[in-house]
Amino acid sequence: MEKPIYRLEGIRHRYGNRTVLRIDVLEIHKGEIIGLVGPNGSGKSTLLRLLAFIENPSAGRLLYFSEGRKPHFEVTLLTQEPYLLKRDVFGNVGYGLRVRGERANLQRRVEEALEWVGLDPAAFIRRKWYELSGGEAQRVALAARLVLRPRVLLLDEPTANVDAESARRIQEAAIKAQERWGTTIVVSSHDWWWLLNLCDRVVHLFEGQALGSGVGNLIFGPWKKIGDNLWKRTLSNGQAIICPNVPGENAIGWIEPEGIRIGLIENGKKGDANSGTRVIELQGRVANLAAYGKKNHLVATVWVGEERFLSLINPEDTVVVPGQEVCISIDAGRIRWLDRN
Repeated sequence: MEKPIYRLEGIRHRYGNRTVLRIDVLEIHKGEIIGLVGPNGSGKSTLLRLLAFIENPSAGRLLYFSEGRKPHFEVTLLTQEPYLLKRDVFGNVGYGLRVRGERANLQRRVEEALEWVGLDPAAFIRRKWYELSGGEAQRVALAARLVLRPRVLLLDEPTANVDAESARRIQEAAIKAQERWGTTIVVSSHDWWWLLNLCDRVVHLFEGQALGSGVGNLIFGPWKKIGDNLWKRTLSNGQAIICPNVPGENAIGWIEPEGIRIGLIENGKKGDANSGTRVIELQGRVANLAAYGKKNHLVATVWVGEERFLSLINPEDTVVVPGQEVCISIDAGRIRWLDRN
């Protein structure tokens, strides 16, 4: 396998006495587009700041394999709130090139970067920073990074405060940079489906821990012990998950979509909660379907009461449509319990 660009080993990062990031091992390879998902406070922005060398980890090793230049010349970060200099669009996008002394074809390179993010140079190049909408400002900030042709592009919630058109343009520009230059892209977002259509893989973060690669399911407590090594979680609609090996009443489980299978409800038969076997059966309704990554995997979102479950499905095996009632079978043996100590 090709040598990674990044390798993280035993990373621990703290603010005061609070540990905000714990990653045992993570590799990022050249040309990958990796998504980071997780709730607020899960460590997404902290991880991006470490990857951008803005902060150093409190413990562990963060290895970066450069192409001979200083990392700051190869890696760039776009933050959620775009910071623009108090000058026109040309001055903002061309600033990094001027600092590096790369003034050849400056006008054309700035115009090309604006075109990449869907902004007409003739209409925008002389606009002042205060004349831009939120989505336009974010695209100008992205153009200011793309013009440098970075080896690594880090994007922190790039679509959080932008319109649908800007979100689409940001996605297209990221894919173009990866295809044209082999840029490695790490992007965090709360927009699951936007990420699924962009990324090769997704890393799920929760309470500072990397739970796994790929979209996944978090199963929250409270759990009630009902027998010898058996625990029960009652869902909002009265169905229950009965599972062995739960570490405690406030435990949080993680399972990848591959561990959840979708089945059709035949002759009105519904799924039942199991009684401690490896398979947990529930009934739910399909909310939507989405392609995942460049291998065109299909992910189904199934709601069971107020709980959401994601399942990776093969259309050749099971055909489902949004709105359809289905059974889901959860492989309890594939649930990974989160270490909250």
